[in-house]
Amino acid sequence: MTLSRREFNNFAVTGLGTAALLHLLGRDATGAPKPHFAPKAKRVVHITLIGGLSHLDSFDYKPKLTKLHGKKLDTTETPDTFFGQFGLLRQPDWKFKPRGKSGLMVSDLFPHIAEHADDLTVIRSMTADSANHTPALYLGNSGFQFSGFPSVGSWASYGLGCETDELPAYVVLPDPRGQPNGGASIWSSGFLPAEHQGVLFQPGPSPVRELFPKEPQPGEADGRELLKKMNEVHAKGSGAGDLLSARMRSYELAARMQLAVPAIADISKETKESRELYGLDAAATREFGRNCLLARRLLEKGVRFVQLFSGGPIAGSPRASWDAHESVKENHTLEAGMIDQPVAALLADLKRTGLLKDTLVLFTTEFGRTPFAQSGPDIVGPGRDHNKYGFSVWMAGAGLKPGTVFGATDEVGWKAVEHPLTWHDFHATVLHLLGLNHEKLTFYHNGIHRRLTNVHGEVVKGLLA
Repeated sequence: MTLSRREFNNFAVTGLGTAALLHLLGRDATGAPKPHFAPKAKRVVHITLIGGLSHLDSFDYKPKLTKLHGKKLDTTETPDTFFGQFGLLRQPDWKFKPRGKSGLMVSDLFPHIAEHADDLTVIRSMTADSANHTPALYLGNSGFQFSGFPSVGSWASYGLGCETDELPAYVVLPDPRGQPNGGASIWSSGFLPAEHQGVLFQPGPSPVRELFPKEPQPGEADGRELLKKMNEVHAKGSGAGDLLSARMRSYELAARMQLAVPAIADISKETKESRELYGLDAAATREFGRNCLLARRLLEKGVRFVQLFSGGPIAGSPRASWDAHESVKENHTLEAGMIDQPVAALLADLKRTGLLKDTLVLFTTEFGRTPFAQSGPDIVGPGRDHNKYGFSVWMAGAGLKPGTVFGATDEVGWKAVEHPLTWHDFHATVLHLLGLNHEKLTFYHNGIHRRLTNVHGEVVKGLLA
């Protein structure tokens, strides 16, 4: 069959486009992951606080703690803390006020976030299995206290895929002061295929390291096509199809990211209003504000899961995290000053653009802080130790009851006494909002059908609208 010049040109305009469309439709119909049921949320932004936010100074109002300031904790039990110093009870360093129409009690530590109280669903009864930083961070991110297991972002990528071909499904935005303890293993894909690994976006004009070659490569496109064919032949002959195909998809994604990443990371054209909203022109909020703005842009472009870290390595002086052993007032004032306005801006922006209706916002920390001071037994010191028995996190957005509180700690905020929740419960609920059954989202590894929630976890119906 021969084509005239006009017929060939018509085919170039319409035929190739139709072929591409059929390819995409076919891929979506056969290979794209699908939720188990209709989801409330399509995407997640996860703000992770490193070091341990004091719930007693932020989201868990305990007037009895103020009355008992300077008294001893009434218990015969030895608390499991990190340094093992049990000083006298100490009151919060910030005043609490009822906020919004809901009257949600939030302290002056987060004045900007407090303005969005009617959008928050606060959990005041979280518990952790470890009072040690790295195991607790692994637990909150993967459901296990050690490395080698996929993070919740990787499970979301595996279960739902990505809404864009140009960007990863899971993006990580670190604190500019450094990566948290555990580094890349915190956002690892573990035993899941490599394409579900969190992709680190660094600050600056080149967010993804080594995305571009140092020197232009002649015939690069032809070389990639040849390599693709060789890999396909190798996969068929070696039996290493799944592992190799995952690696091939990672390289193909990197090639597409060369076009997409520079454009999405360029915030120079943002409006003055947007820059002021996120605090981009103020020294304290500039870096985290940029990450929050970048998170919104990534979500708009189809990224499934964006994780922002507030706090870097635990070691060092002064501390670069929420680890307020020496002084809660000094430490939390500094850390909250960096993130309060940007997080509130992100909530406002998501709500303004309509994205909050089907976006899930998570605000979590490793554990809480003790109601007693980290000091000698007869001293009210300025710092607080780690507290795994009860602490606060919050969620916002799709499918939740806004402006509400779930669970409670005791009268001084030491232990969860009403609806205590584990990380497995939390993760099960997150997956449920994404339309995924946590018991059915599994991956066969070393003879076991592994899942994010291990063999535990219940969806917390009391959080759902």
